[in-house]
Amino acid sequence: MNTTTKYLGLELKNPVVVSSSRLTSSYDKVMEIIEHGAGAVVLKSLFEEQIINDIEGALRDNEMYFWYPEATDFVKHISKEHGVNEYIKFIKKIKANTTTPVIASVNCTTSQQWPQFAKELQSAGADALELNIAIFPHDETIDSRDIENVYVDIVESVKQHVQIPIAVKLGAQFTNIPQMVSRLDAAGAQGLVLFNRFFRPDIDIETSEISYSNYLSEPAEMTESLRWISLLAPKTRCDLIANTGIHDYKAVVKQLMAGAAAVQLTSILYKKGVPYLATLIGEVQAWMKRKNIDSIDKIRINTRHGNANAAEFQRVQFMRKTTGILS
Repeated sequence: MNTTTKYLGLELKNPVVVSSSRLTSSYDKVMEIIEHGAGAVVLKSLFEEQIINDIEGALRDNEMYFWYPEATDFVKHISKEHGVNEYIKFIKKIKANTTTPVIASVNCTTSQQWPQFAKELQSAGADALELNIAIFPHDETIDSRDIENVYVDIVESVKQHVQIPIAVKLGAQFTNIPQMVSRLDAAGAQGLVLFNRFFRPDIDIETSEISYSNYLSEPAEMTESLRWISLLAPKTRCDLIANTGIHDYKAVVKQLMAGAAAVQLTSILYKKGVPYLATLIGEVQAWMKRKNIDSIDKIRINTRHGNANAAEFQRVQFMRKTTGILS
């Protein structure tokens, strides 16, 4: 079976992409993932917020900078550049040893910090760039349109610095997702990752402390992206890639049927180990053979013809069939 597919203009040997996580933060793990058949790898995100916080912490801990404030800006620049340079070395080492597409990931919250570094990630050999934009709407004084504008500004700013394709990893908490997709498409995004799985705090009722145990996705979460990929695929030029809740070959096939170019997964590899990648890809091939489908493109039913079941995917409430007159 021919499992090749195209995502962001890149040819993938199969539609299974390992998403940004701790699994993709070390050279050895990335090479293990590639060895077991991943179609592409998204490297662990370079976090703008983390680098800035680390710098601020170092400055606070060193009394010297209180007395020499003119050195603060210089140190901030050098420290941030060091974090980016380490990431560049990481990309170069991987690309020197594989032809599998490698996608760099940047977690950014402003359009000022990262565009100037994007070109360096491109020069390091990254095949594409995933912008992991996460802006939590916690401030009631900020208009929702202003938040959306930041996403668009980031894409437009980065596009001025790179020629490699850009994907945006989105959350599902927009008031009008189709409009947001349209704006990002117009801004130059070539791909959209649906959807980001944000940090989900919990409370331990025995210790009264915040807990962080629910960081892995569950299979039921897959239906959120399934709905939106099915609705968006016929309407956007962007490649859509499903993320969150992809735990078996059936989920992969469903997302492809809905119109996804590929899928991203991570949680199931934490649960079953990286070698499960080869099993999952083999099961997709076995399903294709059983259904006499010889290419990934033939699985997609919505991208060319529109979604005949759009009304079902637009439904937001359960409805029960009844007979007779309601009283």
